[in-house]
Order: sequence, then C-alpha cells, then structure tokens
Amino acid sequence: MDLQQRVRGHFKASIETKENSTECLTAPITKAAEIIVTSLLNGGKVLSCGNGGSAGDAQHFSSELLNRFERERPSLPAIALTTDSSTLTSIANDYSYNEVFSKQVHALGQTGDILLAISTSGNSANVIEAIHAAHDREMRVVSLTGRDGGDMASIRHNMDIEIRVPADVTARIQEVHLLIIHCLCDLIDHQLFGGE
Repeated sequence: MDLQQRVRGHFKASIETKENSTECLTAPITKAAEIIVTSLLNGGKVLSCGNGGSAGDAQHFSSELLNRFERERPSLPAIALTTDSSTLTSIANDYSYNEVFSKQVHALGQTGDILLAISTSGNSANVIEAIHAAHDREMRVVSLTGRDGGDMASIRHNMDIEIRVPADVTARIQEVHLLIIHCLCDLIDHQLFGGE
C-alpha cells in the first residue's frame, strides 16, 4: 500500500465512523446542549477534563465558549481543568494523579454546573473521579466516550448524558469527539443568541 492510499484509507474510515455515528448521537448531543444552556442561563458554568488528546478537546471546548465559536457574542463561563500545570502537578505529587481533576471539581464546581468528561475508552481513572466529585457537588455530567463506554458508563446518573461514539479506534473516536464539540458549541450559540 502506498502512502497516498493510506491517507485515503484514513479519510474513508473517518467518514464511515461519522456516518455510523449520526443517527445514534444526534439525540444525546441535542440533549447535552440543552442542559448546558439551562445551566448557563441559571448562572452555571462548564468544567471540562480529559487526558492527552481528550485534554486538548477539553481545552478546545472551553476556549470556544470563553472566546467565541463562529459568531460574535458575549463570553460564556467555561474552565478546562487540564491547563494549570502547577495545580495538576501539586495534586499529582501530594495526593495522586487520579485526583488531579476531582479536587478541582470539588473546589470550583457548584450545584447546577456541568462537567464535560472526555475519555475515548471511558476508563480514565482521574476522569471517573471527577465524575464522582461532580455528583457530590450535584452537577450534571456530559460524558464523551467510545468503545463500550467503559467504567464511565456504569457510574452515569439518570440525569447525566453519555455521548458514546460507536467505534473502537482511538483516532476515529477523537475525530468524532471534535465534531461533537463543534455541534455543542453551535447549538449553545443558537439557543442563547438565535440566528440561523
């Protein structure tokens, strides 16, 4: 297989994964956007977390809300729990890497806030601990997962929203996660500020 054929194969696999995701993810994405909007309208905020590429996705979502997505509008309150290296390393050093997000959720999260928890496998221990902390703070959780949902699926409360990509390849799951994030941003802006 030549290199160009490999590239075409990646594009084809990405397109197929997105097509396979459309029907099963439309409803949970819509519901997730609705609960985020409700939180924002009631003075809440969105905390987001993940590891590696999912950390990048958490930061991407936060920046789109805080700055803007595709239109001029007021800033929206969102915090990526993945960005403060002093906080992350002090918690990991003094306690455990599994607590790097949960301690922040306990400190920053309030009843009515939303946690956007991202893990392609659904098994990231520190994201799972963040979900437990969010439940302790009476926050709702929107989880972005893949595969079988992992351990995150089993701890979901009935008011939480799981958006599980029907795929097993990490790269394909991450590609759909990015699309989900863009859908959420668009739906949030549309519900809060109207327009097309």
